[in-house]
Amino acid sequence: MGQFFLAASAISGFLAVALGAFGAHALKQRLSADMLAVYETAVQYHFYHTLALLAVAVLMVGGAQGLKLSAMLFLVGTLIFSGSLYALALTGVKILGAITPIGGLCLLAGWACLTYATIKGLS
Repeated sequence: MGQFFLAASAISGFLAVALGAFGAHALKQRLSADMLAVYETAVQYHFYHTLALLAVAVLMVGGAQGLKLSAMLFLVGTLIFSGSLYALALTGVKILGAITPIGGLCLLAGWACLTYATIKGLS
């Protein structure tokens, strides 16, 4: 399972860089300042949690299987949180912002699971 999350973090990192560059170059003149800020928030959280997923995946590959739930929550949370903000920024459809907190809760739960796993000795 660690290999899956390692690959997922690599793909997520690639996408974070590509989407960040896309926003900086292609969207700067097309989005309002408010929507560009929303997009930038999506990229920031995307990248932060890509790094968190990578760290958890590296630990899992090293034998710490108790981190599976944390890795899954980081992956799903990043997809929902950043994905909904990307969609909001690009489409202007405000209802998409209603999904964002679900992703945020998944990210928080991922950190909580990581904390629990470390207290339990990464088993």
